[in-house]
Amino acid sequence: MKAREPKIKVALLQDTQKAQINLHGDYFLAGDTALTGKITAEISEGHIRFKDEQGRTLGKKNEIFLAAANQASFTIPQVKIGIGFHWQQNQEQTFYGDILLSSAGPKTFHLINIVLLEDYLASVISSEMSARAHPEFLKAQAVAARSWLMAMLEKKRIPRKTRQAKNKNEIIVWQDVNDHKLFDVCADDHCQRYQGITKIISPNAKKAIEETRGLFLASEGKICDARYYKCCGGQTEIFSTAWEDISPPYLQSVTCADAAREPLSSEGDAQKWLAAKPPAFCNTQDIEILKKILPTFDRQTADFYRWRVCYTREELEEILKKKSGIDFGQLQSIEPLARGTSGRIYKLKIVGAKKNVIVGKELEIRRWLSPTHLLSSAFVVSIEKNHDATISKFIFHGGGWGHGVGLCQIGAAVMAEKGKSAAEILAHYFPGAILQKLY
Repeated sequence: MKAREPKIKVALLQDTQKAQINLHGDYFLAGDTALTGKITAEISEGHIRFKDEQGRTLGKKNEIFLAAANQASFTIPQVKIGIGFHWQQNQEQTFYGDILLSSAGPKTFHLINIVLLEDYLASVISSEMSARAHPEFLKAQAVAARSWLMAMLEKKRIPRKTRQAKNKNEIIVWQDVNDHKLFDVCADDHCQRYQGITKIISPNAKKAIEETRGLFLASEGKICDARYYKCCGGQTEIFSTAWEDISPPYLQSVTCADAAREPLSSEGDAQKWLAAKPPAFCNTQDIEILKKILPTFDRQTADFYRWRVCYTREELEEILKKKSGIDFGQLQSIEPLARGTSGRIYKLKIVGAKKNVIVGKELEIRRWLSPTHLLSSAFVVSIEKNHDATISKFIFHGGGWGHGVGLCQIGAAVMAEKGKSAAEILAHYFPGAILQKLY
């Protein structure tokens, strides 16, 4: 198994109608026309109209490519990050590399950054977690992110499989990056956070990339589809709770601690587990460690190991109607039907006076039950009732942050602080996988 460093197409803006791009240094249009300064792009009848700072039209095409001169960079003043999550915001971001504007239809286009994989990863490491984190954690994160990306590029060559099963009473949906057709990855949490050179605030991230360059996790002769997320809640999850019904050997459930526990196997186990706060690497409230691990906007999520969300019945009915498009009427119950090994629900029954529906998998459940997304689908539901025995409130007691499959980032960062090496961290969260240098 050999590989070479590829270039990655990263969508910075998706399905936009207009974009401003500030060029720093020379960018070349059609091979010879050098551009710098402020330019704008706007869609018109499926064509992208490209203008300079004086308003002169430089081109009108379905696709426009700008090649970067050495060390040239560009800034986009408004990039939306955390799309659909509670930390959603706009940021000004700066990037190295080439620019591709590609029509996505008659009314929108994508703004794509083309960049070498290792340069892309240097940004991902800094964007996903604070570059102040322990060097061994950053190296572990670099190997996991590199492995996931190459495995994903290989998967995109395989014909697309069905990612939903719907009938009138059951909606089972999952998402994956094969959904992207005109580019490899998006720059947000759906794929991997990528904020260009905006977030490279320390040499630690670059050093982690340099020291692991070309290093991958491998299993059974293939690069591992190495998933990761913020916090497992004490036990990691299996792949099929979030995606297709397969079971990669390196993505089995492991305990986020030195001492192994049995994976959860019953509803009673889940209720006891989520009511407790058992010791785990990711069970930390150490402010100094969290400052070193989490980017500033992620620190707004203070309770991630165990959390609580409360809605009035009327509030939840309105959220469900808006997010699912289904009018359930007066809610009567929310019932877990199937859980994974960490307690994450992947089939949930919602019972209303007008409609009963089973929903899955984990991300769709999280999406339906929150104005943004619940932190995870590992939760139990309790209710409070009015004097007339009707439900007044639904209370969700949950654990963890993210899908729970693979590398627990907070747990891995704490392991590094405790003296574990990158290799030991990766061996813990990806059992049986080996490290292999491919370029």
